[in-house]
Amino acid sequence: MANFEQLGIRPEWCEILKHQGITVPTPVQERSIPVLLGGRDIIAEAQTGTGKTLAFLLPIIQKINVSDRSPQALIIAPTRELALQITEEAKKLTANDDKLHVLAVYGGQDVDKQLRKLQNGTQIVIGTPGRLLDHLRRGTLKLDNVKKLVLDEADQMLHMGFLDDVETILSELPHKRQTMLFSATMPKGIRNLAKTYMKDPEDVKVSSQSVIPIKQIRQQVLECTDRGKLEALRGMIDTYRPYLAIIFCRTKRRASKLNQDLREAGYASDELHGDLSQSKRENVMKAFRDAKLQVLVATDVAARGLDVEGVTHVFNYDMPHDAESYIHRIGRTGRAGGTGLAVTFATEHDRPELARIEQGIDQKLSRIQWTSEGPIASTGAARRSINGQGDDERSGGRSSGTGSARRGAGRNDRRDGGRGSRGGEGGRSGGRSGGRSGDERSAGRGSTRTSDSSRGAAGQGGRGAGRSGDERSAGRGSARSSDSSRGAAGQGGRGAASSGWAGRSADKRTSGRSSEGSRRPESAGRGPAKGDRRDSRRGR
Repeated sequence: MANFEQLGIRPEWCEILKHQGITVPTPVQERSIPVLLGGRDIIAEAQTGTGKTLAFLLPIIQKINVSDRSPQALIIAPTRELALQITEEAKKLTANDDKLHVLAVYGGQDVDKQLRKLQNGTQIVIGTPGRLLDHLRRGTLKLDNVKKLVLDEADQMLHMGFLDDVETILSELPHKRQTMLFSATMPKGIRNLAKTYMKDPEDVKVSSQSVIPIKQIRQQVLECTDRGKLEALRGMIDTYRPYLAIIFCRTKRRASKLNQDLREAGYASDELHGDLSQSKRENVMKAFRDAKLQVLVATDVAARGLDVEGVTHVFNYDMPHDAESYIHRIGRTGRAGGTGLAVTFATEHDRPELARIEQGIDQKLSRIQWTSEGPIASTGAARRSINGQGDDERSGGRSSGTGSARRGAGRNDRRDGGRGSRGGEGGRSGGRSGGRSGDERSAGRGSTRTSDSSRGAAGQGGRGAGRSGDERSAGRGSARSSDSSRGAAGQGGRGAASSGWAGRSADKRTSGRSSEGSRRPESAGRGPAKGDRRDSRRGR
């Protein structure tokens, strides 16, 4: 495989790429860059996450005349998030060149600020169709000198109804230009657009198997009811402990309500959809990229073009409309050859759509069900628990120490997988209160020792930390139980048992009595005292 310099990229740009850790071109870059440096139009069909952005940015930047401050390249993207992402990549490449200027033009941003930057001069303009049209009508954006045009995620523009706006913008461009069309799919509308506005384009098609084959992403279908979805989602998050996870909903209202439910349950989550102001959307994405959030609840506006490093899990809380949407959703994990886990929630009513998706991706997805003991396979000769599968699978291909998605888990907790119990099958901390099992001699802090024979079963919401095993000193008035006991399902606690859900020991027959039959202190049966609860929320 050729390197970037062999493809025609100048040494100074290759050095910048090297500092970013990029040394080997992806297939779409290897095939596109020589064509674009040669000045030809191109139609590049490749899935998201294949390196398309650098495939068109590198040739554009190399051809820019820095002595001319008028717009020379126009890049049109369907969403503000994608426009900002392309802008960030362009600014990384041009950071050491103060004569080369890049400007993002999109709705929701201060127009006056954009006007000032346009007046001062910028060679590369990256924007969404609506705001670009606004500037054209105002006369504040002149495209007379544009020599390079990029339509990125062109099929998404068609899907979102931007094609008329795009054609209006194209009519304002010089006839003599180089046009680059990049898209994950090539529907008829995009092919017609290419025939009208492109000159003898080179066709470059990179199959999904080259870079992000969806078959490399571990995919599951979780069979559930509408009523049981939230409980199952919380259980899956606590079981798999994603480093970063995106949860997709069909509507803005669904996304907002689910985010509220997750936040109330103690998860570090936020929402991303079209009703948010631009500043709010930018703040949410920055927090997610910086891992200050661990769960992002989004509509399909986030499914295209976003490339966030470290997304280990995707949860399709609502069924995608079709195979194409499914592919783009789960493509948020397993980026650039990485691995990840995608879980799609399916109710009885979702079966027809699920069948169409499986037909579209030519793959039969494994079925699982959520139980109090965790996820179990619902197909095959024997139903088997998959709760104790390998660490790589549990963390979407990353190391197992990625930590809890609970808001109480700090940076060190996330790095170390929480400070809850770590040794046995049931030794996962739920973040707010560490699950305890095995030989625990001091309660109030998560033990690092666990018993393989004890498991905490699923609880449903309260704050009393589930305890099982031989507990020598379990806080205040805690009962004693044998090493072979399993924690029964707790009904009133938000604290995590050994599986990450709240639970109480099976030997705790009554909430107001100790195991010896004597009355407990007044605080017994209500979970840890206030100080202990505060400590347990921090996973200590």
